[in-house]
Amino acid sequence: MTQAPTIENETPAKASARQRSGGRDGRRAERGGAQPVARVPYIVRGIPPYEVMSEENLLRIEAAADRILWETGIEFRDDATALDHWRRAGTKVEGTLVRFPPGLLREILKTAPHEFIQHARNPANSVRIGGRNIVFAPAYGSPFVMDLDRGRRFGTLEDFKNFIKLAQSYPWFHHSGGTICEPTDIPVNKRHLDMVYAHLALSDRAFLGSVTAESRAEDSIEMARIVFGREFTDQNCVIMGNVNVNSPLVWDGTMTNSLRAYARANQAAIIVPFILGGAMGPVTSAGAIAQALAETMAGCALTQLERPGAPVIFGNFLSSMSLRSGSPTFGTPEPAVGSLVIGQLARRLGLPLRCSGNFTTSKLPDAQAMTEGTMSMLAAIHCGANYILHSAGFLDGLLSMSYEKFVLDADLCGALHTYLAGVQVDDNQLAVDAFAEVGPGNHFFGCSHTMANYQTAFWDSETADNEPFEKWEASGSIDAATRANRVWKKRLVEYEAPPLDPGVDDALCDFVARRKAATEDMWY
Repeated sequence: MTQAPTIENETPAKASARQRSGGRDGRRAERGGAQPVARVPYIVRGIPPYEVMSEENLLRIEAAADRILWETGIEFRDDATALDHWRRAGTKVEGTLVRFPPGLLREILKTAPHEFIQHARNPANSVRIGGRNIVFAPAYGSPFVMDLDRGRRFGTLEDFKNFIKLAQSYPWFHHSGGTICEPTDIPVNKRHLDMVYAHLALSDRAFLGSVTAESRAEDSIEMARIVFGREFTDQNCVIMGNVNVNSPLVWDGTMTNSLRAYARANQAAIIVPFILGGAMGPVTSAGAIAQALAETMAGCALTQLERPGAPVIFGNFLSSMSLRSGSPTFGTPEPAVGSLVIGQLARRLGLPLRCSGNFTTSKLPDAQAMTEGTMSMLAAIHCGANYILHSAGFLDGLLSMSYEKFVLDADLCGALHTYLAGVQVDDNQLAVDAFAEVGPGNHFFGCSHTMANYQTAFWDSETADNEPFEKWEASGSIDAATRANRVWKKRLVEYEAPPLDPGVDDALCDFVARRKAATEDMWY
């Protein structure tokens, strides 16, 4: 009999506990070998979205949005082409202010597709966005990263690559995301090249490109063309860009030039207002929802004026704030229920939806983080969101990307796969024969039905500790964040890059090198 390995200075109690844990892990691995987790390219929901608001009140919100669009208007700054589009479409343009006749934007949006496919370089990982489909992607945009070993620090390209590797290693994500963290060790005007290359080289899933300048958006699209081919890219969505309104009621040229670049290339723009209640929008939920509807419809419609039929996603990011301190708050109930209403409004427009995510203001991967994150993530699930950015890693009000939170959130995403599947009903699931075998007053633990189904009956957490208290204590009383710390390190060690054609890789590297050599470094 092979002796279990020992660890220097380990007590007998801890060695015994580790061996018991190893047996549990071994059984889990054995089950995993026999019944591997089914990796799906995206979720097809088995439960319907919530419909929380009445028809009467939905009409009132839509009417309020129409009044905002016509009576107040939206500014479009530093983009003469966008203003020309609006003039030709029949709006009233006064300088940079655009006023929209009621109903005009809804008419323009009729050319936008209800669903579309974003193709991945591995066709098995292509995602369908819209309808009953749900796509999970990591968090986006944090300048800092943190972990239990080194604390909070500025993100680097190494961190950026690590998070792509972690996302690729999980079956619970369907999309590689975009700026998972800012690689602050790379010049501002060149980091988009490294980020897009990392997504293409380290992941074979769909991804987001840059939006921080029109030229960077075009670079991102050109790199996608190298991988997918120019003709295929012109006819199919292979890259998306996440663009933000400068709320309240301003679209700046940086964003509109980028969104038009994506639309012009037939690639999808995700149109997202960031409304912080009490700062960039009213403190009342209904008013913030009306503002979000107005701002988002205008951005979505602009993509259709640039190229009718271009894919576009109706995005939303409602948030609250502490009115005592002025600090943003995330994962609170008002934006969560507001997301449910946004979902209804997006479905009435017939547009795919990006809404909510795993939001928290906590500074650690602790109880606050998981409570707030679950509140906002369930809002995304139940509002009918099709593309859920910020599914994992979001911490510190989006200022920090956390390795441990990423792992804990991945676990929640895994559970949500099962939750969203709903309840299957067939002869095996009804288990009538099992009742006949077991009879009254007996247990089902060893019956034929249990033995036939036990490997796949329940979702199995990677991070939860379900052992009795005494075993947990004997193993060192390890908390969830510490367990997550071990998981991400193990996954990075075991990560294997998906194959990339050497010729394509060479072409990408050559493009990146030429674009970097063409300009001086800019650090701000």
